Amino acid sequence: MSNRKEELQNHIKEVEGILAEFLTEQKGVYYERVIDAMRYSFFAGGKRLRPMMMLESYRMFCGKDESIVKPYMAALEMIHTYSLIHDDLPAMDNDDYRRGRLTNHKQYDEATAILAGDGLLNMAFETVSDAMMKSVSAGDCDLLKKQTRAFQVLGHKAGVFGMIGGQVADIEGEKKTGATKEELLFIHENKTAALIQAALTIGAILAGASDEEISKMEKTGYNVGVAFQIQDDILDCIGDESLLGKPVGSDAKNEKTTYVSLEGLEKAQADQKQLSEEAIAMLDEITSEQVFLKEMIKSLVNRDK
Repeated sequence: MSNRKEELQNHIKEVEGILAEFLTEQKGVYYERVIDAMRYSFFAGGKRLRPMMMLESYRMFCGKDESIVKPYMAALEMIHTYSLIHDDLPAMDNDDYRRGRLTNHKQYDEATAILAGDGLLNMAFETVSDAMMKSVSAGDCDLLKKQTRAFQVLGHKAGVFGMIGGQVADIEGEKKTGATKEELLFIHENKTAALIQAALTIGAILAGASDEEISKMEKTGYNVGVAFQIQDDILDCIGDESLLGKPVGSDAKNEKTTYVSLEGLEKAQADQKQLSEEAIAMLDEITSEQVFLKEMIKSLVNRDK
């Protein structure tokens, strides 16, 4: 177990090093404050799951030049970070702390936090388009086709038909009493799983995977994202407060509709296990090797905190 944790930490450090190549400091300029706010949240730590998944997906399909995937890793983490900044705003979740320190709008102010989120979203697409222009300049049409397809996936999974759509459904769901299983799965698929799908499929696309393999990675991303959320619901019922760092039972106390409240604990555990096993089985169909991506997904969906 300690070796697995050490390996994960080494991978996190590697990804942190890659992300540090992007979003550099800008001093002495009129927009210095918003860049500082963007960097405040972008470099706030975290597990870096999405860019790590993208890199490991690229490696699993034997991608030869990792400089190709790096801009997309940074872009995806920028999009994830902007979504967290906006989620924390008073108009949304109205949270004061994230990852043990003040949220962006508390550290700066609400207007700056909104602009920092907007800045990260736009910089994500600037980062990817800059990489694509290099392919244009080099006349590398084959790479440009892969980049364009990856760009399309990134925009789709982060937009109204992905993450934003899931967030809207979540907000609308809070206005009424209870939610159906179909509605809850829609929220999980789009609010959480969409960016995981983006990570896994973009890594595969850029490495030159086949359409069938890319489709399997997208389905794997769905399974992982939904299993992750179900595990969240399970831990809120039977988790260890000392590991979670927060009291259990808050979902029931707040009368929040969860997978556990709809299906019961035993069924939720069974469904989470099935989704997890299906995700690993799909990866096994692609490669029988014990790649790090498989271990990463197992630890993610079976976590205890």
